Amino acid sequence: MEIKAVRLAFIFLTAAVTAQLQQQEDEEDGGGWFSASDVRSQDEGRCNIDVLDGSSLSYQQFMERYAYSRPVILRGLTDNTKFRLLCSKSGLLREYGAHRVRLSTANTYSYRKVDVPFQEYVDEFLRPQSADALGSDTLYFFGDNNFTEWQSLFEHYESPPYVLPLTSGAYSFGIAGPGTGVPFHWHGPGYSEVIYGRKRWFLYPPDQEPHFHPNRTTLSWVTETYPYLPEDEAPLECTIRPGEVLYFPDRWWHATLNLDTSVFISTFLG
Repeated sequence: MEIKAVRLAFIFLTAAVTAQLQQQEDEEDGGGWFSASDVRSQDEGRCNIDVLDGSSLSYQQFMERYAYSRPVILRGLTDNTKFRLLCSKSGLLREYGAHRVRLSTANTYSYRKVDVPFQEYVDEFLRPQSADALGSDTLYFFGDNNFTEWQSLFEHYESPPYVLPLTSGAYSFGIAGPGTGVPFHWHGPGYSEVIYGRKRWFLYPPDQEPHFHPNRTTLSWVTETYPYLPEDEAPLECTIRPGEVLYFPDRWWHATLNLDTSVFISTFLG
């Protein structure tokens, strides 16, 4: 009996060590979503948006300075370490690989929807995007989440605590390859947090509609239009990293560009 107990203890210890090493590996290599050989953009651009430590901004200050007037990036606002570990590539494929996900085209006004198994999306669609690709030909996994199927994941996400009066939060979860993103559009206020990777944001206030083609991608806009903008037409912009949360007010124009294979989640306030 003692030998059997020792063997069982050794098995459990080995399993625990293996799990810990897997967690460490997931953290060090971006959750398994990208490797050193992947195509990754090094151009993070400038950052002309306020970046603050979440503990240094009270709710009242948030309401007075940012809630209805301008975007802000907050660090350390929440602790989503557990959620991040659950979002590793191996973890999500193990739990959700057979689930079907709904993909949308990455254009501004007209969306085509395609349903595929999550495993197929990761194997076939999660790849770098070329600058000449059209938004209508680019399938993007963001939003359209089946909340019943993904509930066991979302219940571990700690959303930003600053909620606007008379609103509640709704989650949109996504994973996308380097060079992908959504072109300029607007909607209600919300937050966006990067779990893995880096996401570059471009924003304009409601009264300053940017110049863009609705069926051209953000990557093509950054390549063809952005470098030639007059100073008075330059956007607010910044690249956010894991653990950083960007807040955008109501009806602000915004576009995104994933610099790496990125895992991200938004909280829309409505």
